[in-house]
Amino acid sequence: MNLIDKVEASQMKKDLPSFRVGDTLKVYFRVKEGEKTRTQLFEGICTRKRGRGLSATCTLVKEAYGDRVEKTFPLHSPMVEKILKK
Repeated sequence: MNLIDKVEASQMKKDLPSFRVGDTLKVYFRVKEGEKTRTQLFEGICTRKRGRGLSATCTLVKEAYGDRVEKTFPLHSPMVEKILKK
């Protein structure tokens, strides 16, 4: 294991659920508005899972008020508080 792998391993989250494309997920992430920070929930169906290590991402899609909303989340970002599989 080289130095880059060791640094990445120390920053990766250990509590991520195992999920696949098609699963419904709840992602709690931090949003900064001005000087305040709050936690926002995004619940949707996973349509894409990409990458490995710290660069791993997942894309969720949901319907909101007749529009399709799609968001991509970096799985190991400190802004993502937790991910739950529904």
